[in-house]
Amino acid sequence: MGYRFFAIPTYRLTEAAAGPVPLAEQWVPDLPSDPGEMEQALGEAVFRDQRARDRLRALLLQGRPPYAPPGPGLGRAAVFAQPPNDLPALLRLADELDVLARGQVGERALVWACECGKRYAVPVTLARQVSIKCERCGKPVELIPSRALGAEQLLDAHQAAVNSRRVKLAEFFREAMARGWPVLVCTTDAK
Repeated sequence: MGYRFFAIPTYRLTEAAAGPVPLAEQWVPDLPSDPGEMEQALGEAVFRDQRARDRLRALLLQGRPPYAPPGPGLGRAAVFAQPPNDLPALLRLADELDVLARGQVGERALVWACECGKRYAVPVTLARQVSIKCERCGKPVELIPSRALGAEQLLDAHQAAVNSRRVKLAEFFREAMARGWPVLVCTTDAK
């Protein structure tokens, strides 16, 4: 089971209790609903003195939430945050998600490229002046720190996806609060 956040105008909350809100009046962030990544993205982030992921679990698992889902294949929804009372807490959560994403950016590495285009990255702490043979074309590649093309962060694909989700969630939370729209959460059937 995964989770999906979405926002609707406040005046639509009463209609959402009776049935689905028109798609034109919903704002659903472009986020995959992978349950593991969503829970990792929320991590230890706190919303109103409670871990955000514990809050969304509690909202969705206790009884039947009263709002219609934003689309097919989704479970019923519950209000996660509603302005104006939740505005400061949701903005703090957005800031916390940004801090978590920045704190797990990976190790800094220097980057070189062979004539054939094959790229090589070496963590800064391990970078030494050395010559290696290109895996693709066999030509020598001089790994001289002063001649590096630049630096980038080395990060595994899963952590990069989690950090990307954190940044997108933070943007979504800020935009929803700027619009004055309640943020709702629903379950998905993601495997």
